[in-house]
Amino acid sequence: MDPRFIRNFSIIAHIDHGKSTLADGLLAHTGALADREKKEQFLDNMELERERGITIKAQTVCLTYTSVKDGQTYQINLIDTPGHVDFSYEVSRSLAACEGAILVVDAAQGVEAQTLANVYLALENNLEIIPVLNKIDLPSADPEGVKKQIEDTVGLDCSEIIHASAKEKIGIADILEAVIAKVPPPKANRDLTPRGLIFDSWFDAYQGVVVLVRMMDGIIKKGDRIKFMATDRDYEVLRMGKYTPFPLPIEALDSGEVGFIICGIKDIRDVKVGDTVTSSKNPATIPLPGFQKVKPMVFAGIFPIVASEYQNLKNALDKLCLNDSSLTFEVEKSLALGFGYRCGFLGLLHMEIVQERLEREFNLSLITTAPTVVYRITKTDGTVLMLENPSGMPEETQIAKMEEPYVKVTLHTPTEYIGGLLKLCEDKRGIQVRMDYVTDKKVIIEYKLPMNEMVMDFYDRLKSITKGYASLEYEFLSFEEADLVKLDILINGEPIDALSLIVHTSKAQNRGRALTEKMKELIPRQQYQVAIQAAIGAKIIARETLGAIRKDVTAKCYGGDISRKRKLLEKQKEGKKRMKQIGSVDVPQEAFLAILKVEE
Repeated sequence: MDPRFIRNFSIIAHIDHGKSTLADGLLAHTGALADREKKEQFLDNMELERERGITIKAQTVCLTYTSVKDGQTYQINLIDTPGHVDFSYEVSRSLAACEGAILVVDAAQGVEAQTLANVYLALENNLEIIPVLNKIDLPSADPEGVKKQIEDTVGLDCSEIIHASAKEKIGIADILEAVIAKVPPPKANRDLTPRGLIFDSWFDAYQGVVVLVRMMDGIIKKGDRIKFMATDRDYEVLRMGKYTPFPLPIEALDSGEVGFIICGIKDIRDVKVGDTVTSSKNPATIPLPGFQKVKPMVFAGIFPIVASEYQNLKNALDKLCLNDSSLTFEVEKSLALGFGYRCGFLGLLHMEIVQERLEREFNLSLITTAPTVVYRITKTDGTVLMLENPSGMPEETQIAKMEEPYVKVTLHTPTEYIGGLLKLCEDKRGIQVRMDYVTDKKVIIEYKLPMNEMVMDFYDRLKSITKGYASLEYEFLSFEEADLVKLDILINGEPIDALSLIVHTSKAQNRGRALTEKMKELIPRQQYQVAIQAAIGAKIIARETLGAIRKDVTAKCYGGDISRKRKLLEKQKEGKKRMKQIGSVDVPQEAFLAILKVEE
């Protein structure tokens, strides 16, 4: 198709501002779906997405629309994006394949943290932004107030803002006309050497790796041999197609278009998201600017409950990495849990989603340890160590300096919850940077916060304090020196390496006491006493004792001398001592996640 009649755009919004519903409205208006095929959140095809009401994976759909103004038929490629802060890497990948973006803002809730983050991502990619006020049919909607808010906080011109209600199908036609009028056509030339940007991929059990490509230059046809520039691998194109929204086979992918390519690739390492695909006969010399490598911020161990599932877990992580390029993993061995993987995530929700996807999609039973962040340690000999796992921490005598990561946290909240939020941030060792009143009912608070305080229970407590009204956005700032110690949990004198964590000295005592109390509730009672201790180095700072389940061995003694009872009790005592020496205590999954839930 002539690139002049192609439009590539994304929809960006804060979570729950009606982005998926708007995508449904666009599909319905362009006749992409028959009535019997329609369902809510059509592009959210993962069961997990429907359950939680959030978009996790970016989806793409090719729509055909005839403009009312000029009567011309256009090919519109919509690349849907997630809304949660942890999936901003998905948003950046989608935006790199577009020329424009629709910014959806809830007319009742107004501008929220992720709205701003996504707008800045779009501006970095030099996209044309079309602001849309959604949910204008709600009784609590304040279109004029929110319009002013967008102009003040985002800095967009809202004189031609579109009023819409995706649920009631209001303003859908206006949005499509605005996309055609304002989003520039792709700058593409079919005569140049073929170059396509891979912005997503996944593994299909029957067809191998499926690659989603946005063609920047040239043309790729079915039967051509193509080359992946980063991995330098050649393949023949077996199948091509577009999602309309169902797969539609095509013979060629022209410059400016978006579609999928199947080459029967079995080795998932041959494809990297952000790579450039080109022709094998006449390859391009300069790859397209790819995506910046995402650095994981939160680390946790994932272990199979049954040791024989270790290889299945490796295969599952390999396949998931193809679909989720921000997930990293490496082998880890734990004395308590055996062999597993140390995985890197972008945030707590990302970690939760990955665990659920592994369990559901690959039918695995897993134990996940409490998340930690990466610390920078300068040793006395001058070497610098990046510590991801507390169990790898050097001896105290070898550490010259220890630094922890700090993040800039931006909170958007109604004014009545300011007091509770300020107290929460102060409890978490936060330093206030600024506080701005956007309106008389809404405030933006900015804090500098240690990231290890963020990964504990910060988000849960934030939502509890503000009854779910506050929104959160964070970004990495720097590493700063801090007085940190390693806190070990000992059960029967044996340290459980998967329960170790790094805490600030001022909080170690309280955290240790709270953890031992929590462990006492969660660990099942044994036939002997179990000592649960918290220690810093060789110093025990807290202890709880789990009482034994005691059988009454004297029940059969109905009379006679006291020495008979004493003899039986002594025999039981010796038996329990032997049992304690050889017995092992099973620590349930809840105990590993208790670290997140303890109140200091």
